[in-house]
Amino acid sequence: MIAVLVIAGVASLAAFAGLHWYAWRRLVRDTTARAGLARRAGTVVFVLGPLLMFAAVASERAGAPFWLQQVLSWPGFLWMAFSIYLVLAVLVGEVVRPLLRRYLDRRSAPGGAEPESGPVPEPVLVPTRGPDEPPTATTTPASAPTPTAPEPVTPSAAADPSRRLFVSRVVGGAAVVAATGIVGNGAYGVLRGPRVKRVTVPLARLPRSAHGFRIAVVSDIHLGPVLGRGFAQRVVDTINSTQPDLIAVVGDLVDGSVEDLASAVAPLAGLRARHGTYFVTGNHEYFSGAEPWVEHVREIGLRPLENARVEMGAFDLAGVNDVTGENYGDGPDYDKALGDRDPGRAAVLLAHQPVMIHEAVKHGVDLQLSGHTHGGQLWPGNFIADAANPTLAGLERYGDTQLYVSRGAGAWGPPVRVGAPSDITVVELASKRA
Repeated sequence: MIAVLVIAGVASLAAFAGLHWYAWRRLVRDTTARAGLARRAGTVVFVLGPLLMFAAVASERAGAPFWLQQVLSWPGFLWMAFSIYLVLAVLVGEVVRPLLRRYLDRRSAPGGAEPESGPVPEPVLVPTRGPDEPPTATTTPASAPTPTAPEPVTPSAAADPSRRLFVSRVVGGAAVVAATGIVGNGAYGVLRGPRVKRVTVPLARLPRSAHGFRIAVVSDIHLGPVLGRGFAQRVVDTINSTQPDLIAVVGDLVDGSVEDLASAVAPLAGLRARHGTYFVTGNHEYFSGAEPWVEHVREIGLRPLENARVEMGAFDLAGVNDVTGENYGDGPDYDKALGDRDPGRAAVLLAHQPVMIHEAVKHGVDLQLSGHTHGGQLWPGNFIADAANPTLAGLERYGDTQLYVSRGAGAWGPPVRVGAPSDITVVELASKRA
């Protein structure tokens, strides 16, 4: 098993290095006429970017001083996103490059286009008598063609170094602009805060008295070195503006220790809902220290559901620890949370990862609320996330159990989302008896 992981790691690093070399070759070497200052500066960027990226990840995982994590995270994680779209843009440029060369070849040909056939001989006047007699029109015989000046030789874009350099600079510049625009727009989408989605979920066992009950679901806020107190306040303001009956924080609230992030999390004390705010752990809580975080969120007014259940009057609300907790001796316990409940009552389960739906089905849960996937966060990462999870985002049914997966409010790693906008979802429960 260890050997397989080592081989996979080496292969991943080799692929990463190869893609960066390819992007450097197209964007730096091919766009500079010689090894001058511009080429050296571009090379420094392509070396420093990956180093900062790995340093950002390592500092977070190793629990480096928080100020160092903040210094490394912004440039390092932004390079992570930028390099993805830079490589994709350069690959698209490989299609554009020959088309641009062909266009330039045609433009440089005489008259703007290649002649399809030679000119038809025309009659010419040649002197056949003395200077006092009129000339006689004759046609120059085909065997003696009229001498013409030689046509200039126009080198193709592939053969002309200056033309090749021009094509590389146009295509490379367009790739950099495209990648910058995509990442910039994706970062703006994260930093402005999540948008509100509304979903109505009918539950067969929900009594008429609970028809219209609204749960604000927020997941994957990921407060840490990049997203801090200001972002937390935007999330709180957005949730409170929906005036929910209950708030469910379904994991991955933080990336860091209580000591470093207590100030960033403080705005969550301002969450307001008629039936309170409930919290379950995600995998990142276990990376950050789940037990201290469970105690801290309780201190600021959130109620942790650690394999526990509460009766909301008309239905049961249960929560289980994330499956990552199994590696820390603190995994989910469905029997403890759901085993002795009244089967005639509707049950809503808070569970961070969508893969937990299969246990929810076994235990007769009506609705599971999850996050974790980020909706893929960075296209085309959605294809990988979709393959690893039963549901990528949105509402799906598994037998008699429904699963709703939020794309999350924040972002892990790069504060960038492409093709997977962040959200806070207001789930409105509907009674089929109403």
